[in-house]
Amino acid sequence: MTQKDGQGGQALTTTQQGGALAVAQELSFNLPALSDPQEAMEVMADNLAELGGNLKFDKVKIPSGGGLSFEIIDENGEAKAVTELTGVVIDHYPINAYWERKYTGENNPPDCSSMDSKIGTIMADGKPVGTRTCADCPHNQWGSDPDGGKGKACKNMIRIYLLQEGCAFPVLLTLPPTSTGNWKDYMKRLAGRMKSVYGVVTKVKLEKDKSEGGIVYSKAVFTKSDELRKEEKQAIKAYAEQMRLYMRAVAIDAMEYNVEPEGSGQVGDGENQPY
Repeated sequence: MTQKDGQGGQALTTTQQGGALAVAQELSFNLPALSDPQEAMEVMADNLAELGGNLKFDKVKIPSGGGLSFEIIDENGEAKAVTELTGVVIDHYPINAYWERKYTGENNPPDCSSMDSKIGTIMADGKPVGTRTCADCPHNQWGSDPDGGKGKACKNMIRIYLLQEGCAFPVLLTLPPTSTGNWKDYMKRLAGRMKSVYGVVTKVKLEKDKSEGGIVYSKAVFTKSDELRKEEKQAIKAYAEQMRLYMRAVAIDAMEYNVEPEGSGQVGDGENQPY
C-alpha cells in the first residue's frame, strides 16, 4: 500500500531490515503491527501477563432490525456507533453455536458449539460432556428452527478478526447467518484476482435486507479499499500467524449471535439456503 503526495504521485516505499518493516514515511493506512512488529508482539505479551494468558478482543456488534451502524469500543472503553469498518483481515473461520433455550439477554455460553463447524462440543453445567458431528446433528438441519421457520436451530456463523488503523490488536466481528453469503462472495472475488485477504484493506458496511416473512435485518457487505505492498503482506502474514493461537482460543458467547426478531428464522447464505 502506498501513500500519495499532494500531486497525486507515490510516496517513498518501505524496506525490510532484520525481518521487520522499516517505514520510510508514514503509511496512508497506519498499522503499528507493520511499522514495528516486534513492539506489537511485546505489547501483546505484556497484556497476556496481565490477563493471565487470555488475550481479550473487543467485539463489534451488528445491529438488529436493519440498523446501519456498528457498535465499537473506543480507546476510552466507551461504545460508539460507526457506519463502516476498515482494516486488514488477519484471521477468519466458521463457527457453529446452539442454544437450547431462547436468548433472553444474558451472556450465556451455547449448549453445543463448534470452533470449525465440523465437530461440536456438547456442554452441561459448564463442562464438556461429549461431541457430535455437525453435519449429522438434527439441530444443524434446515427446518429445525424452533420458531417454525425454514432455518436452523444451530447458528452457522463466521468469525472475522479485523486489524484497524492505529491498532496493534484486531477486533472480533462475528457474522450471523444472514451475512455469511456476502463474505464468501467477497473471498471468491479476491481469490479470482489472485489476492489474499491479508494483503488488502477491507471495508465493511451494513445494508438493510428483508426476510421472506417481511422481517427487516442488517447485513454486512465487503469491498476492497486498498492493497498492501509485498513487504507489508509478508509482515502482516507473520503477525497473523503469531496471533492465531489467541484468536482461535476465544470462547463463543451469546453476544456474538445477532438475534433477529422472532419469527424471522435463520436466513442462510446463497449456497446453502433451502429452496
